[in-house]
Amino acid sequence: METLKIGNVQLTWLSGGVTNLDGGTMFGVVPKPLWSRRYPPNENNQIELPTDPILVQVDGKNILIEAGLGRGKLSEKQLRNFGVTAESNVDGSLHQLGLAPEDIDYVLMTHMHNDHAGGLTKLEDGVYKSTFPKAKIITSEIEWDEMRNPNIRSKSTYWKENWEEIETQVFPFEEEWRLGPIRMFHTGGHSNGHSILIIEDEGEMAIHMADLMPTHAHKNPLWVMAFDDYPMDSIAAKEKWGAYALDKNVWFTFYHDAFYRAVKWGADGEIIDSIKREI
Repeated sequence: METLKIGNVQLTWLSGGVTNLDGGTMFGVVPKPLWSRRYPPNENNQIELPTDPILVQVDGKNILIEAGLGRGKLSEKQLRNFGVTAESNVDGSLHQLGLAPEDIDYVLMTHMHNDHAGGLTKLEDGVYKSTFPKAKIITSEIEWDEMRNPNIRSKSTYWKENWEEIETQVFPFEEEWRLGPIRMFHTGGHSNGHSILIIEDEGEMAIHMADLMPTHAHKNPLWVMAFDDYPMDSIAAKEKWGAYALDKNVWFTFYHDAFYRAVKWGADGEIIDSIKREI
């Protein structure tokens, strides 16, 4: 498992599953000759997209960023449609670290789409149960409201089996939430309630842009997904937080990137440091 230190904060990537989705959808209006040079597709025009939560350990707390795809919850048709080549093994990753799901204190959900929230619940003997029964689950109030009352577009990814059993564990926030060196900010864009995270400690910083920047190839503010409900909000948020990160020597971390766990970009936009995903 790959790791990153931000001051006294330890980040570890867990095994949350792997999907393969249409590359054109993931890059929206960007022509394939451009995006495919940065993120090559397979013969079916699909690109590999892990769904790997980040375990954040600080001040004796175990905190997850995102929850993974889940295991045993998708039908054969759904597995095929989402190009799933691996389901979650978050339990196994935690076990390797000497932890169990009951040891998780917080789960920070940038948004509640199924590929992020599927791991919040598990299916046991035909009944859905909370995967992290002692955790407080944090997401924006807008996201939590839409999760429970999806519209005609979002109902395809906000599923009741991902929220009904964890409803009492959810603590929504309005614009900003903070725990020690970790801050969450509501941005909108990818979904109306989408948020990002900033971890800052001892002069070091990491930004988790979540699905505003799902991979390193989405750095350009104009490269947004066709999945985004509010693409102009995505562009505005990428411009805002990109400017905030300028000259701060920031690590950008990823949940979906098949090649990198985290990167630093230089002033010219080239990668100057990275943590590569081990396969």
